[in-house]
Amino acid sequence: MSLQRPFIISGGPGSGKTTLLEALGGLGYQIFPEVPRLLIEQQSKLDEGVLPWTQLGRFAEMCFQEMVIQKDLAQQSKPLSFVDRAIPDVCAYLGFGNLPVPSNILNEASKGYQRTVLFCKPTSETYVQDEVRPYPFEEALSIHQALYLQYQSLGFQVIEIPLMSVQQRVEFVVELCQTHTATTISKES
Repeated sequence: MSLQRPFIISGGPGSGKTTLLEALGGLGYQIFPEVPRLLIEQQSKLDEGVLPWTQLGRFAEMCFQEMVIQKDLAQQSKPLSFVDRAIPDVCAYLGFGNLPVPSNILNEASKGYQRTVLFCKPTSETYVQDEVRPYPFEEALSIHQALYLQYQSLGFQVIEIPLMSVQQRVEFVVELCQTHTATTISKES
């Protein structure tokens, strides 16, 4: 079986990524959940849990390890698969936290993913502050910008998904990704 490159859906917190991915999964596309959110939920239940707002470096390493596993699984998946955040997000969050990006993370960040990345931007309509997103909306926008710049610096083509209904977003993503995949396959033939 040939390796497939998953599409990344990223963007600032509270931008509707998870809702979009769940809708894609409902249509039978292979989706992979947001690693940082899962880890935050898991670690916040532990007395000495590793959380990004207290131990960003350690948390980033944990995310990286899980995202490598996730990427490997996605590469053995269906032709159109989607990950909710990816290794470049780890680089951006470390940079946003004024921490250096370890070379092993930076080296892995641009490998094994589609070169087109889909971005959702948080809006006041989509953003909800909660235990996993403890920062205000303005910080979510700053994180979005840091993520956007990080992906561009790694050579990804960033495409913003317009704010519209979930169904319209799904149609936009599927059409774009099918076209991209068909174009990529024809170039490689």
